[in-house]
Amino acid sequence: MWQSPKSTGQSRRFRAEMTGAEAILWSMLRNRQLGGLKFRRQAPVAGAIADFACHEIRLIVELDGGVHDLHEARDAARDARIEAAGYTVLRFRNAEFSKNPAVVTEAIRRHAAMRTQPPHPTGSAGHLLPRGEKEIDD
Repeated sequence: MWQSPKSTGQSRRFRAEMTGAEAILWSMLRNRQLGGLKFRRQAPVAGAIADFACHEIRLIVELDGGVHDLHEARDAARDARIEAAGYTVLRFRNAEFSKNPAVVTEAIRRHAAMRTQPPHPTGSAGHLLPRGEKEIDD
């Protein structure tokens, strides 16, 4: 997704300044470790920067610290904009995640089970089909 130079800089700063909970979750999500899903951190989605985004299953995972208590209305408007773009937003408190990381990973797995579709033969795995399978006969 396109983003402005300002949001690119902001994304880079957020990636460099991850919270402890974000760093732990990222270590669990990176390199397709969770169900083979590709997650991006601090990714632009619908004009916002999502903590973790999986475009494949249209999922945003947000880990919120105490500062989000002050911005509930702003977060709700942001979530509505992201959901209008076809994504599901899962929000968790940093403390909740730190006590039990399985809460987040299980929620991601449940969402993936509902949203996962088999890859399209002409999509990214199309090169794995036997020669000629992708050709259309006229």
